[in-house]
Amino acid sequence: MRRYLVLIALLLSGSLSAQQLPSSYGDIVDILRLRRGVGSVRSMNDGEHYTYRIDDRLMRGAYLTGEEDTLCTFGIQGVTNYQLSPDERMMLVEIGRRNIYRRSYTADWVVRDLTTGQEVWLPREENKMLATFSPDSRRVAFVRENNLYLMDLPEGRVTQVTSDGVKNRIINGATDWVYEEEFAFTKAYAFSPDGSKIAYLRFDESQVPEYTIQRFDGNLYPRPYTYKYPKAGQVNSIVELHVYDIATGQTTKVDVGPETDQYLSRIGWTPSGELWFYRSNRRQNCFEVLLADEEGRSRVVYSETSPRYIDRVDDQTVTFLSDGDRFIVKNETHTGYMHLYLYSLKKGFLHPITSGEWEVTELVGVEGDRVWYLSTETSPLRRNLYSVKLNGRDKRRLTEGEGTYSIVPSKGMHYYVSNFSNASTPSVTALYSGKGELIRVMEENKPLEEYIEKIGLPEKKFFTFTTERGTELNGYVMLPAGFDSLKRYPVLMTQYSGPGSQSVADSWSIGWEQALLAHGYAVVCIDGRGTGFRGEEFKKCTYGDLGRLETEDQISGARYLASLPWVDPDRIGIYGWSYGGFMALNSVLKGNDVFKMAIAVAPVTSWRYYDTIYTEVYNDLPQENPRGYDENSPIHFADLLRGKLLLIHGSADDNVHVQNSYEMARALVAAGKQFDMMIYPDCDHSMVPSGTYNIREKMIDYTLKNL
Repeated sequence: MRRYLVLIALLLSGSLSAQQLPSSYGDIVDILRLRRGVGSVRSMNDGEHYTYRIDDRLMRGAYLTGEEDTLCTFGIQGVTNYQLSPDERMMLVEIGRRNIYRRSYTADWVVRDLTTGQEVWLPREENKMLATFSPDSRRVAFVRENNLYLMDLPEGRVTQVTSDGVKNRIINGATDWVYEEEFAFTKAYAFSPDGSKIAYLRFDESQVPEYTIQRFDGNLYPRPYTYKYPKAGQVNSIVELHVYDIATGQTTKVDVGPETDQYLSRIGWTPSGELWFYRSNRRQNCFEVLLADEEGRSRVVYSETSPRYIDRVDDQTVTFLSDGDRFIVKNETHTGYMHLYLYSLKKGFLHPITSGEWEVTELVGVEGDRVWYLSTETSPLRRNLYSVKLNGRDKRRLTEGEGTYSIVPSKGMHYYVSNFSNASTPSVTALYSGKGELIRVMEENKPLEEYIEKIGLPEKKFFTFTTERGTELNGYVMLPAGFDSLKRYPVLMTQYSGPGSQSVADSWSIGWEQALLAHGYAVVCIDGRGTGFRGEEFKKCTYGDLGRLETEDQISGARYLASLPWVDPDRIGIYGWSYGGFMALNSVLKGNDVFKMAIAVAPVTSWRYYDTIYTEVYNDLPQENPRGYDENSPIHFADLLRGKLLLIHGSADDNVHVQNSYEMARALVAAGKQFDMMIYPDCDHSMVPSGTYNIREKMIDYTLKNL
């Protein structure tokens, strides 16, 4: 009862003007144009200076004073990125990026001497990827046509490290599609610290099943695009690890174990020059870190197991320290909360660095005997920056605001750029010393803040409620224009709901849903079971049963809302994209007594159609857990549809294939159900290149007409 009264009090706390609020997606875009940022600030080696690109210039600035000068002008059309060489005497300029998938792309590159202006182009052949300087600044490595190359800059000589690369068969130095998408990992090579060796992964994807996307592009006949996509339970790439000695030209194969049906999700070198790599089994409930010697022999230095799964590892899972012995691990299985632990190559586990019923969300940096990290210590909805000694003592909270911080540190943690926002405050960017002392505010976003205050743009009001099963869930509500507690209003629920995700957060954002507020609709979001930052048990309770508990919670949320006096119980809808689309379908089908409308964008409709790494880590293999795949797939419950449904998909979605929506449509037709469907030709999972604006206007219009 107390939470119910708190929510009502929040709803009565302000009145909004329908005339001033954004009422279309175009209005939302106009507001977003007011948002300002500092741009991509990159620390230089001394930790006292930074660089960033503005227009045709590369700028250099001093953290402490803010003084800036022009380091160089690019003078080249189509520049898309840059990187300084490790000795900061040269710059590798990226030109004409051409996207492949979510993170991969091809481009052209030129190396420029910042002192003389002399330029050396990488070979002008097309399809070059992943160009990077060697640590000694002498060479640039890159991948072309699935092979790894090295270019010696002083001599201008190009060496082909591998020669067996073939499209849809063998990849050297880059990852396959599923590694890129799910491990956020594309550059599958790494130089040794002295630049004398280069380690790389070799993917044999010859046995991985193929998927073909039809590209129309206004042509008379569609053009097929075929690539390797391992769906749940199907064959993955066989991955090997090799080390190439640049001086001798010899390649050594590293022992990665006898099992080939496994994942090698990261490779690198310790500061002292030892090769390391991650290894996970196919079920992803065993994670190991191994070191390899010069002969390719490997040994396990860290191992972690779980009865359910080890969440997908990343660059921050293990951090090797400069002393050549100790390393930091992010681990949630020790206590049920994600924390930092100190290990030794010689002695094994040493001690925890952080502890408590909260979670470390990011390891920001390590310098000397201190660690900087972001955590949920004040609330699962917030992020604050702390530092603590490696021995776990002398912890300091460095940020003061109540909301969400992101941090960009300088080398050596001398300074950091902080981006802060909360539900009522757009992003504020400021510079601090490593000790948390404010040096200067870089961007306050005052014009945006004043504008949203002037028009009375409603902010998120956070609430909790307890489901009929006794689970307390977090949510937020945004009120309709001219809210009157004596009236009843339609509600659109928006959510994502995927494992480890978070949609209910104390940060500022604006999206298409907020245009509905001017039309008299409320917008509500609820994070159900399986979402992140509330401990391992809350997150992993959905294991092996993807969609069941999450759907129960969205239905419970709708029933809770329907019980409130200001909600019209006959006009509650739900929207979601990707995993959220899967959830929107399940909710409108299994919750057909409370949901009157659903919009499902790019939905998974059967986990049998989705990829190995994502699906199997959360749902086991379909051969072992068929019930978990079929009992929660909306294609099997099409006959339950009673409300209005809009299915939306991009025909060139390489991630969640349009097959999912086609099979949903087939099931609905077979069940004799009427529904609406929108296909965006040649658009990907984000509706790029042509549908990003249209889809949001479409969803606003559909909601106004059908809810």
